[in-house]
Amino acid sequence: MIGMNYKLAELEKEGKPIFAGIVGAGQMGKGMVSQMLSMKGMRPAVVVDVVLDSAKNAYKEAGLKEGVDFAQADTIEEGNKLLDSGKFVVSSNNELATKCRTIHCSVDATGVPEVGAKVAVDAINNKKHIIMLNVETDVCIGHLLYKLATNAGVIYSGSDGDEPGSVMELYDFADALGFEVRVIGKGKNFGMDHECTPDTIREEANRRGASAKMFCAFRDGTKTMVEMTAMANATGFLPDIMGAHGPSGQVKELPTILSLKSEGRGGILSSYRTVEYVNGIAPGVFVIIASHLPNINHNFEFLHMGSGPNHVLFRPFHLTSLETPLTVAKACIDHLPTIVPRAGLIAETGTIAKRDLKTGEKLDGIGGFTVRGTFISAKDAKEKNILPMGLINKNTEMIKDVKKGDLLRYTDVKLDENSLIVQLRKLQDALFL
Repeated sequence: MIGMNYKLAELEKEGKPIFAGIVGAGQMGKGMVSQMLSMKGMRPAVVVDVVLDSAKNAYKEAGLKEGVDFAQADTIEEGNKLLDSGKFVVSSNNELATKCRTIHCSVDATGVPEVGAKVAVDAINNKKHIIMLNVETDVCIGHLLYKLATNAGVIYSGSDGDEPGSVMELYDFADALGFEVRVIGKGKNFGMDHECTPDTIREEANRRGASAKMFCAFRDGTKTMVEMTAMANATGFLPDIMGAHGPSGQVKELPTILSLKSEGRGGILSSYRTVEYVNGIAPGVFVIIASHLPNINHNFEFLHMGSGPNHVLFRPFHLTSLETPLTVAKACIDHLPTIVPRAGLIAETGTIAKRDLKTGEKLDGIGGFTVRGTFISAKDAKEKNILPMGLINKNTEMIKDVKKGDLLRYTDVKLDENSLIVQLRKLQDALFL
């Protein structure tokens, strides 16, 4: 992101800041609002949340005053008037973040697949760039959204600071320099508990200031599976095994751990060009690179990067939504994305039963009591008719009994046919599978 500070300073000097519309004022959204208000050349012009007080608090906690600096609007017309008068806008109507006249870029920070689908489609249809701090939507229908945005002449992108975006930063760096990229991946936060529910982790979630549902999605592994799926669809890399290996180790050990079993160096992989997560290196992200040229390997050793043949590039942090404004800036100023599913539908986040599920039972989706996600190649998912996690909502009904730990198939459930993301997924499958 070299030079973006100067470009934003120039927009500020010219009085032409980027106006962003943000949907979702939870932990991620609030942090983003405060960060944008700290920056030159950018304004969090509209903040939307179904809980209006959450949207208001995003501004208040950043030092703005209701009635003086921001005000509520319920319609696009009201929003336009407030924006024209110089005020920021709060609303519970997410269309204000995508349809108000002066908005340049919309950001979805809800983590809810159905909401993300609507926000993205509305933004694209209204010629707004769309940044998805909602990987859950992206891994389900991102390929379609990317194509729609490209056809509309706007940028569709995942976010800097989210782990897929941070991995992509390293991948693009290594790929541009001509290194062989062998493995990409991330550290695992909070440990893995496949059986956890919002109830079992509520106390810990409260201590961390997070919602129980969101924290459950981290602990049961779904968020990690979603993030690896996004990495796969951006690069063409695959899971070595379903769900990935998930070894434990330190950064200096990664070149050995993430080598091939056939190489006899103690590695765990059957093939390269894979995506992995590693316990013990969070919150970092990494790529494993190699070169066959002796001069390059000599330089690696001289630079204390080990004797090879594998070497690790490691980024020891990712700032989640605090980095999202840079993706907004990149889209609006340079017309470039951070991460998109340009490789196509390479992998899926499939669905696994957390417990025995009975015919007639309703499911509850990501971070809930009934199911969790796993990382699987799109080829295997298609052959086995595996149900993508992002299609599940509270109206999804079991039409067969499924045992705990089993993969759910399309034939096991009755989907909510009124769901926008279900309809868009059908369109994506028809066009691209």
